[in-house]
Amino acid sequence: MSEHDTVSAASTPATVASLIADLQALGVTRGMTLLVHSSLSALGWVCGGAPAVVLALERAISTAGTLVMPTQSGDLSDPANWQNPPVPDAWWDTIRQTMPAYDPDLTPTRGMGKIPACFRKQRGVVRSAHPQVSFAAWGARRDVITADHQFAHGLGETSPLARMYDLDGWVLLLGVGYDSNTSLHLAEYRADWPGKRTITEGAPVLVDGVRQWITFENVDIDDSDFVTIGAAFEQAAEPDNRDTLRLGKVACAAARLIRQRALVDFGAAWMAGHRGSPAS
Repeated sequence: MSEHDTVSAASTPATVASLIADLQALGVTRGMTLLVHSSLSALGWVCGGAPAVVLALERAISTAGTLVMPTQSGDLSDPANWQNPPVPDAWWDTIRQTMPAYDPDLTPTRGMGKIPACFRKQRGVVRSAHPQVSFAAWGARRDVITADHQFAHGLGETSPLARMYDLDGWVLLLGVGYDSNTSLHLAEYRADWPGKRTITEGAPVLVDGVRQWITFENVDIDDSDFVTIGAAFEQAAEPDNRDTLRLGKVACAAARLIRQRALVDFGAAWMAGHRGSPAS
């Protein structure tokens, strides 16, 4: 969406103050542990852009809370698996030997949007160590969320997603759908279904200050049914149960505030019952 279209779609500009009011009306509270997936353009015209959204989120939860965003960099991966676009086979060894190692301060996000890209560079934000599926966190429990993020099974039990689950945190979908909801990947790690498998992936990292190309195992994740799972979750939560799911708007964007633990438990059970079946 162009900026002209964004202006035309909005009746009034969104400001830090109006965003805070909308977040509070949705149910965001001081002290909350909050994982945010977002689309800046969906909010309409925001005075100050991504920094205004980051400030509104932080002020809504306060320094007693913890703000978390995905800061993934999927391009730090094995070129043998690239599809959009693929590269010639003859390039693979060169890429593996020369691609700069993951650096939490330097490595940009890929496909995460403007708000996480802004958030990860703010003073006081800590980014986890995974070269492909890192998360950044600010606030009271930032170190608990980001610590010890292992390379293998990076969206599983050592991930910030699992720490969010332990802390009974919340997920905010801000102008995006369940296909952007990374917490359902934690459900994939915890569920069993016919055909579930692990794959080997690679990335450049620093080991004792020296760049190395490493390989590690991951579950072969698949978000193609996340929208279906989200719809089933919301249907099961009706009527609106504010202990589990809160629906509303923030500026021009549809917003969902979801208790992460309830979603992960529901998603794992749904996958076990539906994935690999003829109807799935």
